[in-house]
Amino acid sequence: MLSRNHVVTSSRIRLLALLLLWVPVTAFAQQVEVKVEGDFPELEENAEAFIGEVEGRSESNLHRYASTAVNQAGRALRALGYYSPQISWRVDQGDAEEPARLVLEIVPGEPVKVVSRTVDIRGAAASDTEFMDDLPKRPAEGDVLNHGEYANLRDTIQARARQRGYFDGAFVEKTLKVNPETRIAEITLIYESGERYRLGEVSFAEGHWFETSLLEDFVTFEPGIPYHTDEIAKLNRDLSNSGYFSGINIDAVPSRAVDRVIPVSVALTRRDPRSVAAGVGFSTDVGPRFKGNWREHWINPMGHRRGAETELSAPRQNVSAWYELPLDPPMTDLIRLTAGYQREDIENVESELLTFGQQWQHELDSGWLQVLSMRWEGERFNIGDDETGTSSLFLPGAGYSKLYADSALDPSKGYRFQFDVTGAHRAVLSTVDILHVNALAKGLYTLFDNHRFLGRVQVGALATSNFEDVPPSLRFFAGGDQSVRGYGYETLSPENDNGVPVGGRFLLVGSGEYQYQFAKKWRVALFVDHGNAINDPLDPLATGAGVGLRWISPVGPLRLDVAKGLDREFGGGWRIHFSMGPEL
Repeated sequence: MLSRNHVVTSSRIRLLALLLLWVPVTAFAQQVEVKVEGDFPELEENAEAFIGEVEGRSESNLHRYASTAVNQAGRALRALGYYSPQISWRVDQGDAEEPARLVLEIVPGEPVKVVSRTVDIRGAAASDTEFMDDLPKRPAEGDVLNHGEYANLRDTIQARARQRGYFDGAFVEKTLKVNPETRIAEITLIYESGERYRLGEVSFAEGHWFETSLLEDFVTFEPGIPYHTDEIAKLNRDLSNSGYFSGINIDAVPSRAVDRVIPVSVALTRRDPRSVAAGVGFSTDVGPRFKGNWREHWINPMGHRRGAETELSAPRQNVSAWYELPLDPPMTDLIRLTAGYQREDIENVESELLTFGQQWQHELDSGWLQVLSMRWEGERFNIGDDETGTSSLFLPGAGYSKLYADSALDPSKGYRFQFDVTGAHRAVLSTVDILHVNALAKGLYTLFDNHRFLGRVQVGALATSNFEDVPPSLRFFAGGDQSVRGYGYETLSPENDNGVPVGGRFLLVGSGEYQYQFAKKWRVALFVDHGNAINDPLDPLATGAGVGLRWISPVGPLRLDVAKGLDREFGGGWRIHFSMGPEL
């Protein structure tokens, strides 16, 4: 039997638990309020930041804490140049609804102003224009003293010296003199840089397995050039992006320098030779799809690679293989041999395509990527029940592209340009004469962080001796989530007598989109698309418009669009489009 004391104790425990659950959330709200006389939001914010969160305190505890809060608020104002503030405080009593509050009322007074600024760079850095350019302009003479701006100026000089190889540099004088009574500040920063260090020979530690000549092609600087951390960072980045290594350690420390020349030592750990990846996806153009790839990251000490890829969906199935030989420089230049098979069945167009080819990729001095190619294509096709054929084409081609984005996953600004031209002639292993041109331009710009504007223009043209002999893979079709939304995938094109889309000689597509970010990683979009695949540049174009939702997932943007095709004669109507992938 339980004793009466045990019953009472249990009841008290239950009552205490209920009281704890009943305590209102407002009891844990911020209990210090800062009020600054005048329009000084930055002073208010800095004082609040110095004081921090104060919660769960009693009225008497706030009285004891008041002197600490006053000191912290004073430090916050001094950091922004206000050395003589008048700070008063009071504690407002709390009640059942609101906790007690400590209120600081601040009259900031007159600020300290900078009356002189001396920044003197001596030594070799004085004639180094990149060192001297764009040093912080503030605090300048006449400015209200801001200790953060002064620290930024001082730290920028030191960081730039380390970045550019002035490892013997030091401040001869580094003073900030403040007279609170006269409210003046004097800044003096005199930096003696010494001589600039240089980068020496790059050596690769044993055990990497690859040919040394291949690794040396990753080095883009000559021995003896002035030191810059960007050169070391680029070497590290290029070796990492090669896909050959699981570990990279670059040693280029000033303490090993001889006559201010720093030797560069690189230790590499070879990665596992093979990897396999698989994934599933969905878009309204092709429905569910499966993608898989197998890659051999290195085959021999020369750095050759090979791999195979496949994509399976209801309308399209393909498999391809490639073999790659790195050139100099291996970061951008290569030769790739390819072979592939593809089967498509889209909107009454069936085709089977077999390809063999070779590509030479080279980055030009202008930054454009050039791809020169030769490929053979054999295609068997059936368009509706009216047009069947086979084609054999030898297609030399050239492509030029340039991509800039300030972020790989979710850029805020950037552009992409692409231009491709291929051709075939009946005198050279081809059943029809063809000249095929395709150009694409995309742009992205963000204003005020939340307002994004995207534009896209695509133009294509096909010249041929006999259009009926051109296979569907080289004709132009429009419509779908990557083209003109509000219309079915590849349904926009000239039609035959039975109303079957047969593809066009020209492609004209333009798109404008506005996005507004309303939450982290979420955006809404408004868009208009206009275009068509046509046989005459003066033929009418189709228009689609709609709204969308964007989610920036860890693997890239996911897009859900509700679009209305505005031209019923082209099959326009309400359509939902879902897609994923980069916006540039």
